[in-house]
Amino acid sequence: MLADTLRGDGHDVVLTREPGGSPGAEEIRALVLQGDPDRWSAETEILLFTAARRDHMERTIRPALDAGKVVICDRFADSTRMYQGMSRGDLRGLVDQLHDLMIGCEPDLTLLIDMDPETGLTRALGRQGAEERFETFGAGLQARMRDGFLALARDYPARVRVIDGNRDPAAVAADIRAVAARALA
Repeated sequence: MLADTLRGDGHDVVLTREPGGSPGAEEIRALVLQGDPDRWSAETEILLFTAARRDHMERTIRPALDAGKVVICDRFADSTRMYQGMSRGDLRGLVDQLHDLMIGCEPDLTLLIDMDPETGLTRALGRQGAEERFETFGAGLQARMRDGFLALARDYPARVRVIDGNRDPAAVAADIRAVAARALA
């Protein structure tokens, strides 16, 4: 919805996602999000996500930004900081080191849609997709991830904006549009 709104306002928008967003990164996405959740060590998984992000940056994000386009990416490094950095040990420092070394940039704006972890988990499982790897870790992990994301918002207030996701989708979308419009002004 945000991409459509921005396009309607005359912006050239690239809508992408992580992991994925480029052919090589999409191949890595399939490796990490499908199959046995314990097939990779936490460290290997961090390396795979970093490799996917690097390819995505080189082939999709950087060229779009260099061309003056607005890039909307569904998830980015903060997701890796939380899910890979916290889900199976305290590896946040490793994620940050690899990000600094291989990616070296942060988004101008991060929209954090905050909602009750149980509600979010129910919605995610209701999609019945093939990519439910992190949902299988249960509500406890979702609660820890929420706490971690809210801590990121406190740590990076210039970039992270928290949107209340416990409301009607139209109200959430309106808040997102308003925050994005201010950032692009």
